[in-house]
Amino acid sequence: MPELPEVETIARGLARRVSGDVIESVWLGSKPEPLKSPAAEIVAALESRRIAGVRRVGKHIVFDLEICDVARALPPAQAGPGKAKPKPGRNSRRSSSSEPSAGGSARPTSQWIVHLGMTGRMLVCPAGTEVEKHAHAIARLASGRELRFVDPRRFGRLSVARGFQASGSEPLEVDLERFVELFRGRKTPIKSALLNQKLLSGVGNIYADESLFRAGVRPRRRAASLSRDELHRLYRAVQKVLKEAIAAGGSSVSDYVDANGDEGFFQLEHRVYGREGEACLVCKTPIKRVVIAGRSSHYCPHCQK
Repeated sequence: MPELPEVETIARGLARRVSGDVIESVWLGSKPEPLKSPAAEIVAALESRRIAGVRRVGKHIVFDLEICDVARALPPAQAGPGKAKPKPGRNSRRSSSSEPSAGGSARPTSQWIVHLGMTGRMLVCPAGTEVEKHAHAIARLASGRELRFVDPRRFGRLSVARGFQASGSEPLEVDLERFVELFRGRKTPIKSALLNQKLLSGVGNIYADESLFRAGVRPRRRAASLSRDELHRLYRAVQKVLKEAIAAGGSSVSDYVDANGDEGFFQLEHRVYGREGEACLVCKTPIKRVVIAGRSSHYCPHCQK
């Protein structure tokens, strides 16, 4: 599942490519699983809306939308070809959206929330290109392109909201004292606490393992057993690992590619994740794997206490 660095990389790429464009029409597939909001609600919230920006919130991609006058949104020269026809067997769901504001003025209206799940991808394609087999949503843009949500395993989710917020603290913005507060006194293993999205939103299995290694803390340690100094080290490790991973474009260990279809490179920097039985890069001790709350955890039994 894409974690914070992967989602951040995708959101930044989408922001560069589609911010300012206008969603002219929306097609949704017939599979119900990806739709967390009703189909008609999604269509009404997206159609005739300008994409004011794209950003990450936790593990979610958030498209901030605003009402606009579609006729004035882009010059005629930028109008694109007709929308690609969906494959047979897929249903087109449409509903009328609210009227654009007079004179082309814009005002914030809603947000399109995308959770990629295990295999979800957001693609920006020229209109008329072949529709992918597992496409579940296609937003036709005024620029002549299409924004497509493709998800073979259908664990991803699409919804609309206003004022969407993550349930936990933002790992790259939380301050040290708040970070210590989040974990102090908790009886769960520190690895489980790091994965608790109600505490920190965005940290997943890969980056929890890598952060714990750099902090020298074993994943099975109870969070309450960590000293203040250890929590300080963990705080610095989480921040450093996430920033390095974003700079490398994320980790491509399964299906992940960014908004341009390119793989990330941080998997080449993994020190423990996925390296069971291999020599620790610091002390040469074989890396161990344990299962904590149903999740694999990788650590060095010598470097982590």
